[in-house]
Amino acid sequence: MMHCAAPLCSHFPAFSTTTSGAAAKANHRCLVYPRMSLNQTPQPPTPKNLLTTITNLLWGPSLPPGLLISTVRTAWNSAWQLMMSQLAPSDSSGGYSRPASKFRLSNSQYSRRNPTTLHLYVGLPCPWAHRTLIVRALKGLEDAIPVSIAAPGQDGSWEFQSTPNTDKDVLVPGKDKANGRKTLKEVYGITRGGYSGRATVPMLWDAERKEVVCNESYDIIEFLNSGLNGLAQNLDLDLSPNSLKEKIEEWNQVIYPNVNNGVYRCGFAQSQEAYDRAVDDLFSTLDKIDNHLGTSRFLCGDTLTLADVCLFTTLIRFDPVYHVLFKCTKKKVLEYPNLHGYMRDIYQIPKVAETCNFSAIMDGYYKVLFPLNPGSIRPSMPSGYEDENLYAAHSRESFSSVNKDIEVYVS
Repeated sequence: MMHCAAPLCSHFPAFSTTTSGAAAKANHRCLVYPRMSLNQTPQPPTPKNLLTTITNLLWGPSLPPGLLISTVRTAWNSAWQLMMSQLAPSDSSGGYSRPASKFRLSNSQYSRRNPTTLHLYVGLPCPWAHRTLIVRALKGLEDAIPVSIAAPGQDGSWEFQSTPNTDKDVLVPGKDKANGRKTLKEVYGITRGGYSGRATVPMLWDAERKEVVCNESYDIIEFLNSGLNGLAQNLDLDLSPNSLKEKIEEWNQVIYPNVNNGVYRCGFAQSQEAYDRAVDDLFSTLDKIDNHLGTSRFLCGDTLTLADVCLFTTLIRFDPVYHVLFKCTKKKVLEYPNLHGYMRDIYQIPKVAETCNFSAIMDGYYKVLFPLNPGSIRPSMPSGYEDENLYAAHSRESFSSVNKDIEVYVS
């Protein structure tokens, strides 16, 4: 269940304030017939000015009484609950319940696919899609598996847009290169047999058969790691070797519910009880991982694995996004000596940094998740995410018993 749905934003009717009787007539005269010269063109009052005028008429320059505040609070809470029910389905306790992926890919299906017709759809803010970009880059599959990058629109759905890009090393949203559609929902809609459900990223598409192959991120990264070695430039890299599969799965069972999905359980919690439970699970797990990384370069020893990729895409978003917007406030990654160095170790692996577009990540959360950030104000990027700090020495190679330098890219 590791995928990313574009957050939903809705258009809401403005709150209205009504009066009656003589007061209403007086207000009407004041609002509709302001004093003006003969040369002036009458301008209708804006909603903001209208509300300000009515408020001043009723209560003067002082703060509105408690009744108004409690009314607005109740109305906003009801609207918030409605929005959150659409954005983040919850269980009976108010805890976030992530919907399951619709399209899955099994090992038995690998050989039945023509790899030259595959196309990858992603969104840069999404941590689930980010993991597919990293594995695609590390395996050297950029030429073999083309990618279309969508961006969250104002209504929260994934859409394609033409974005000027002067730096070819930086991934930016663009057009739909496979189908020429305007939105990802349209692409899902033309799949064989039709589909009208949630349009999520990442999504692997068969351009020849015109159908969705898979929209489960972990299935996709397993396939990119081992199912396309005939096309990979770095076929010797194996991020899920047989000798480590059991360990990788053990870590996935810890990291996915408590960290990857754990940050969303914090941010999308709809009750105090659900939030407290999620935040305790998150930080007790981060403490456990930090302790483990005090004696091990990567999660499974000296070898970078898919488990590391999955953890990294959450860690790299943690301080700028989850710590603030999702209320994961107990500690920053910067405050974990081992986790912070570990994150920078992976970031500095050739080709990984190029998959991290921090501007797109910040915009994709702060400017789109309206229920969590109604003002859409994007905070400043933490100074720890400046290049000079992300590329600072981490000394993680001292934990490696075999290879001091991890080479995962073959030019």
